[in-house]
Amino acid sequence: MIRVGVIGAGAWGLNHVRALVAEPGCTLALIADPDPSVVHRAHELASHVQTVTDPDQLLADPSIDAVIIASPASTHASLARNALLAGKHVLVEKPLAMQLSQALELLELSRQHARVAMVGHLMVFHPAVVKLRELLRSGDLGRLHYLHSTRVNLGRLRDDENTLWSFGPHDLSMIDFLFEQIPQSVAARGQSVIQEGIEDVVFLTLRYATGEMAHVHLSWLSPRKERRLTLICSQKMVEFDDVAVDKLRICDKGYDRAPSFTQYAQYLTIRDGDVFIPQLSMQEPLQLQLQHFLSCIETGGSPTTNLESGARVIAVLEAAQRSLALDGIPVELAALPASVHHASR
Repeated sequence: MIRVGVIGAGAWGLNHVRALVAEPGCTLALIADPDPSVVHRAHELASHVQTVTDPDQLLADPSIDAVIIASPASTHASLARNALLAGKHVLVEKPLAMQLSQALELLELSRQHARVAMVGHLMVFHPAVVKLRELLRSGDLGRLHYLHSTRVNLGRLRDDENTLWSFGPHDLSMIDFLFEQIPQSVAARGQSVIQEGIEDVVFLTLRYATGEMAHVHLSWLSPRKERRLTLICSQKMVEFDDVAVDKLRICDKGYDRAPSFTQYAQYLTIRDGDVFIPQLSMQEPLQLQLQHFLSCIETGGSPTTNLESGARVIAVLEAAQRSLALDGIPVELAALPASVHHASR
């Protein structure tokens, strides 16, 4: 039985505690958090679990096989590093690190110590996102032209990260999973409305060497919660709405050209066909992510959201942050080691 410890049982870490308690493939053995009120809430879900205030106490326990890190973002890299050095398998919440150099160091450590290490890019495990990749790979949608994503709500303000680093990893990890290539450049513009120097709204544009484009709107200053991702392809269009009951809608819409080529737009006809709602086997992404982590530990497999994917997302975030400082001037991504790039299909 795999014994798992959790570092950080706050707002999101508590969900990891809940998932671990419900998972028969492991045992939640230890929780580390310095806040007594957080520990009290964790004990309501797992009354039997021992708690400590110092994460070093958890990492020093030889009975702990794996660690889930759900502490504040600024501590992710250092805690993940210490966990790998302690010989633990690691699932670290997003973002993996606040600098690309830190992400690459963690990747190298995980290889040196032969430990399973993955990032909590939760949306990659969403059944609708998995289905989207299947549709793209099958060719049924045609060639992908562009993607638009909206992740907004009137949410909890943060003072340790802006909305780019807080919300952005969700959408960027999905885009990385779907596009299966690294963008060539990133442009970002934002605004600090509530807290000076912390952007609470960001508009982000990614361009790819092969011609595709992705646009992302992030904000925690919106009157309603929206979690929508739209793919515009040459044959069909697809909308993933995570707030709706029907998560995925495939629209047979687009333009058809006349049989003989013409440069005049009037010879294009609009195709407005059926809307298809595929049946999805809806399971909680967090539970699927945990099961995948445990399976990789047992089999030695490489996680879908491995540290290579984490490094790619950090590379985009880092370039976007530089573009924010330049008020939207496009910034090319830093050169990444060949081993971090997507494997060929």
